[in-house]
Order: sequence, then C-alpha cells, then structure tokens
Amino acid sequence: MNAPTSDQSGPPQDPRTSWDLPAVGDLPAVASLDELAVRVLAPNPSPMTLDGTNTYVIGPSGSGEAIIVDPGPPDGAHLERVRTTLRDRDAQPVTIMVTHHHLDHAEAAAAWSRTFGCRVAAATRDVAGSSGSIIADGSRLRVGGIDVEVIATPGHTRDHLSLRLPTGAVLTGDHVLGRGTSVVAHPDGDLAAYLSSLRRLLELGPDALFPGHGPELTEDPTAVLLYYQQHRAFREAQITAILAEGPATPAALVARIYAEVDPRVWGAAEASTRATLAVLVDRGELRWAEDGRAVLITQGAGSPP
Repeated sequence: MNAPTSDQSGPPQDPRTSWDLPAVGDLPAVASLDELAVRVLAPNPSPMTLDGTNTYVIGPSGSGEAIIVDPGPPDGAHLERVRTTLRDRDAQPVTIMVTHHHLDHAEAAAAWSRTFGCRVAAATRDVAGSSGSIIADGSRLRVGGIDVEVIATPGHTRDHLSLRLPTGAVLTGDHVLGRGTSVVAHPDGDLAAYLSSLRRLLELGPDALFPGHGPELTEDPTAVLLYYQQHRAFREAQITAILAEGPATPAALVARIYAEVDPRVWGAAEASTRATLAVLVDRGELRWAEDGRAVLITQGAGSPP
C-alpha cells in the first residue's frame, strides 16, 4: 500500500492522482463493477455532483432480484437506463435504498418505489416514506439469496449510511467520493462523527470503494481513507494558522484557504469550514466573537473574555 504523505509545507498527497482513472466527463453511463454491482450514471453533472450521481443496481446476476441504491434525480432517461440494466440482469428491484437525504441521491426514491412496486429503505421516515423501512447500523438487506450489510457512516449528513457487499466492496454514498473530498456541511454535517466513520471504514478494510459520485476506487482503498484523514487534519492546521494571526469570519477563512478553487464551491467549503470550527469550539480551542469572527484561544491564556 502506498499511503499518502504530507509535510508542514504542503497538503497531503492524494494517491488517486497516480491512478488510471477516467477523466472528468468520461465516466461511462453504465458499468459493471463486480459480480454484484452495476453503476448507472445519472445525467446531473455539476461542480458538486462531479460526473453525476451514481445509482447502483445490486444483486447476483440471474437471481431475479436487485437492490437499487440512490436513484438520484427524477430523470426519465436515467430511469430507462436503470430499467435496461434490470432487464439485462433479468431482475426486479425488491428495495430502493437511499444512503442519505440529499436530493441528488433521494429525490426519485418515492416515485421509483411506486413505479417498481417495492419499498424504500433509508435511515429516516422522511426519506423512507410512510410504507418504507427504517434501516440502521447492522441492518441487512436480503437480495437474491445474499445479505448486504448496512453501515452507519454519519458525518456528511447525520443520516448517512453505507453498504458493505459480500464481495468486500463498500458503497460509500457521499462519505468518500471518487474524486476530491466530501463536504461536511455544518450543522447537519458533523466533523467528529465523520472522522469516526472514516476510522470505522479503515477497520473494515474494504476491497473497493463504490462512491456516490465519481469513479470506483479499487487500486488501494485504504490509501484513500488515510488521505481523507490527513486532508481533514491539514484543513484544521490551515484554519488554526490563519486564526493565530487574528480573528476571522468563516467566509474570510474560505477566501484564503480556497483561493485557487472554483468559487462555485465556496459555499460548500464554508459549510465544511464551519464544521471544523465547531470541533475546535468543542475542544475549547476556539470561541465566537459577537461580530461573527472566530477567535483562537491562546494556549495558557485562561478563559476567554
């Protein structure tokens, strides 16, 4: 395993930069990933959704059954591609599973449930609907004679779930992406929970990561998880270094830290920055001034005024 590295002078190295991954925009519309999983790409690309939302059709080929994971937006062409994939596998969906409540993953769930005549399974009643199933950590979804394990991975959102396949692959939703890093959007997003979920995935030792956006990660999943940990530590170090110079608003922190990043994602960056600031407040290293600026509490300086 080639673990990512970092030093005090720069950010950690993303191991995926040396992998043979498809360029942005080149992800195929439909791709068989292993004996259980087919990815069907929704046509909703954007700076936040990357190539689009990855919908997964899960189940043993020839078993007659499948689970649809994250139907995404209510798009007719996307639905037809999923229908074709099901026909090719001679399968009918028994469950539509949603990893979390964000619309780019969940919006079509209720309509597809009616279309296919199957239940929605999700962490909350709001997503699962009145006739759906509430699932949680340790739940198992039965499909085609196999069990798919539900793993609670809160952090990106409080209701975030991942799925572990018998093949050793983990469907990560927005917890881990095929490109870049995930947004932890405070206050729904919780950075402490997110880091705990990363540690849990590391302990599982997945053989592959099938993300909610971007390409599958099969070359060295552990290296990607370690990079995600180091990336969060690096962002925290950037924030505290700037605040050591003086108080700053979250927007001002984003303007400096993400100066070379597409401004269209600055809103999401500010939400993640606020999640880091919330952790620093909880640790007693930060306080909020009345004017909305974050103030670093100098070690040994006693209680803030």
